[in-house]
Amino acid sequence: MLDYILKGIFIGLLVSVPVGPIGVLCIQRTLNKGKWYGIVSGLGATTSDLLYALIAAFCLSFVESFIEEYKLIIQLIASLVVLLFGVYIFKSNPVRQLSIQKKGKSSYFNAYISAFALCVTNPLILFLFIGFFARFSFFAPHDSFEYIIIGLFSILLGAFSWWLILNSVVDIFRKKINIRGLWLVNKIAGTLIIILSLVGVFYTLLS
Repeated sequence: MLDYILKGIFIGLLVSVPVGPIGVLCIQRTLNKGKWYGIVSGLGATTSDLLYALIAAFCLSFVESFIEEYKLIIQLIASLVVLLFGVYIFKSNPVRQLSIQKKGKSSYFNAYISAFALCVTNPLILFLFIGFFARFSFFAPHDSFEYIIIGLFSILLGAFSWWLILNSVVDIFRKKINIRGLWLVNKIAGTLIIILSLVGVFYTLLS
């Protein structure tokens, strides 16, 4: 059982560690609004990962064929969503964001939902889970319901641990950044996300 739990935690970490658009988004929010906004955003991404892990565990054969059939459309939609997030972050004003935060108008719920939406529109994460499940012999067909629940919880623990560590580290540097630095972070984060989305479109069309 301990080996099974450790495998789940490791898979959760492997899925979350690559710093893609959601990683940039969490870092940007931590620097602009504080550690907890980044952590809540990471929780949104973790929920999406958990959803894909659940799908991979219970509906593997159907999902594989569905995604393969509509792969081009799904990837283009995902890239468009990422592009819109990038443009929004690039144009956002850190002074206004800080003002809203001080007035108590910021919403953890919005941070959670937007991060979840950004992550859930990337079904390629499902293929990561399929590959890792096969590599580590995780979620075999004969596994009991109890084992599946423990496995999903282990993945959740591993994924959320990464976001907790990442945003805590970034928050340390947040205290050393002024308004101009926050403005620059928005521009860099937005640009990186836009580039990532355009690269995604390019590779989708190329393939």
